Amino acid sequence: MTERRAILGGSAFEEQIGYARAVVDGDWVHVSGTTGFDYATMTISDDVVEQAEQCLRNIEAALAEAKCTLADVVRVRYLLPEREDFEPCWPVLRRCFGDVRPAATMLVCGLADPRMKIEMEVYARRATTCGVSEPLDQVGTEAV
Repeated sequence: MTERRAILGGSAFEEQIGYARAVVDGDWVHVSGTTGFDYATMTISDDVVEQAEQCLRNIEAALAEAKCTLADVVRVRYLLPEREDFEPCWPVLRRCFGDVRPAATMLVCGLADPRMKIEMEVYARRATTCGVSEPLDQVGTEAV
């Protein structure tokens, strides 16, 4: 049976709602919907592009705890309340995913907090060596 490990990102929402920033399940890393909050200060910019950049920093931190990078992302979902806010984010997204080319979907939907202008969810596959991935007990669980 594959082991499973939760990675906490330090968000107050994780404790209040009861979820993990990411879950490592064997070679797979599932990163929860991640917003543009700076979890250290629990502040969020009013600018959608700055929120997208912070989303990606938060996601990168979770992936690093799972021994992954954005280059390991195979699927991304973008969630935005306002369709017109997506295109201004494209240069940021292209910078992170242009060479990776993950499968992607953009959805227009309401988010939990009206200050949130974008949310991202990713799935990554941890790199393996000779078909054997790093043991899960080597993956950290400290807050990022």
